[in-house]
Amino acid sequence: MTKIHQQTFGKGKPIVLVHGWAMHSGIWRNFAQQLAKNHQVTCIDLPGHGQSKKIASFTLEQVSEALVNAVSDESSCWLGWSLGATVVLDIANRFPERVNSLVLLAGNPLFTQSTHWSGIAVESLDAFAGQLNGNCQATLQRFLSLQVNDLPAYKTLLKTLKAAVMECNAPDKETLQGGLEILKQADLRRALSNLSVPVSVILGGKDTLVPVNAGQNMQALLPKIELTIIDRAGHVPFLSHPEEIVAIISRFMDEQ
Repeated sequence: MTKIHQQTFGKGKPIVLVHGWAMHSGIWRNFAQQLAKNHQVTCIDLPGHGQSKKIASFTLEQVSEALVNAVSDESSCWLGWSLGATVVLDIANRFPERVNSLVLLAGNPLFTQSTHWSGIAVESLDAFAGQLNGNCQATLQRFLSLQVNDLPAYKTLLKTLKAAVMECNAPDKETLQGGLEILKQADLRRALSNLSVPVSVILGGKDTLVPVNAGQNMQALLPKIELTIIDRAGHVPFLSHPEEIVAIISRFMDEQ
């Protein structure tokens, strides 16, 4: 079985945090410790990220199975950020006995834009994929900048992101390309519409990667979704608005 790195903080209702593309679980550290004041919080590294070992093929199915096999068997709330939201949606769809609620943070069941659906242009993901083959480090730096562009605390947030990411070696190109392919190809709209567990969706009003209109698209598929828009947040609301996000999640979990 692939070695998957994880850390658990606090006691209470269990919640598993799954990070985004090219990141690792260290990005959650301060946020997770705040959330752990009232909950049992497990931060997990995706395969090939942070301190987790690679898997043979970085596909959505293989990633989801690796995470499910790595954590406790108890039914938990799964929180996914960005690419992590795609992963936790797949876990909820394929391993429903392991999921009692979902939090999609700056995530989108269909990450790319299509007719009647808000997302990022597929050409942008193709550009990232092409640039990875040239200058991988510059591509990652550009991606970090996109997450906090146009925010009042841009410089501070970008410094925090860079510092967190630099704690571990970056994933290799094969793993990074696999993550982009998941974002490009995965369409979990039907999985979302079929969910029976409570779902909280938290989006940033200034997010350049997941348009805020995606929230309305998701509510059209699953009207019972609890949708929260953080007007002044971008793609990393847990860094820019941690107290607000912790309050939203804690209230959501207490209601279950």
